[in-house]
Amino acid sequence: MKIGIDLGGSHIAIGVVNDKGEILNKKETKLSDVKIEEKKSRIQNYILENVQELVKKYEISSIGIAIPGTVSSTTIIKSVNLGIQDYNIVDYLKEKLELPILIRNDAKCAAIAEDTYGCLKGYKRALFLTLGTGIGAAIIINGKLLDTGDLPGCEAGHMVIQKDGLLCNCGKRGCFEKYASMKSFKDSLRSNLPYREYQTGKMLKDLLKEKTDDEQLNLKIDKTVEEYIEYLALGISNLINIFEPEVIGIGGSFVHFADILLPKLKQKLLDDNMLFNYRDDIEIRVAKLGNDAGIIGAVN
Repeated sequence: MKIGIDLGGSHIAIGVVNDKGEILNKKETKLSDVKIEEKKSRIQNYILENVQELVKKYEISSIGIAIPGTVSSTTIIKSVNLGIQDYNIVDYLKEKLELPILIRNDAKCAAIAEDTYGCLKGYKRALFLTLGTGIGAAIIINGKLLDTGDLPGCEAGHMVIQKDGLLCNCGKRGCFEKYASMKSFKDSLRSNLPYREYQTGKMLKDLLKEKTDDEQLNLKIDKTVEEYIEYLALGISNLINIFEPEVIGIGGSFVHFADILLPKLKQKLLDDNMLFNYRDDIEIRVAKLGNDAGIIGAVN
């Protein structure tokens, strides 16, 4: 068995994974309320504490860590949504843990898991996107990740879709994830609400389904959804025109809103002349493994 760790922009999850891709034991905690200067120590301590506990209960052969941003074989080179750079996490953990440790970009880990066990299984050319705090991406061709050399590449979240647009954590302006991440979507929804009840994702989803008694507020909410779909479709259409995938998989917290957003996204892509090559239909599938994809893919 192996330990998979999914290090996200807003949470960290640790799981014991068997050779069938099943999670036998899982622990997680939020990082969204942790100050940037404290995140590194919080991450280190949480990993060490829980891994040391799990190796007493299970026979663990290795550890895999899914990390947002650019990583090498040992180092977080740059993770803008974590606020961490040039951090040799592997060497630090190896001082405390006598196990092999592999790190990889989180979107690629999730894509590997979905290709092996989930929504991408059986396809030859797949585009996978994670929509959460930011936007991650991976391309899989004939069961293998697109090889971009020493750097992970496929940073679709930092593809510029708006000239002189919103300032991104990466330092550029107009990045895809500033307009089409789920964080951006939820923040936009909340900015239109005159009260503070709708704080959780579930509350926001219920609001989208049930609406309110205020017709003007409902119009604002509908406009927010429409604008979000426009930006999301714009970015995805660019990727489709470049890679022409058979299937597009979408993971991250988007999966919780898919029944509302996915039909609108498909309609926008097909009806608004956004694709260079005509399609009668477009295959977009929601991640089957949900937020567990990063944990499972990290150990494969």
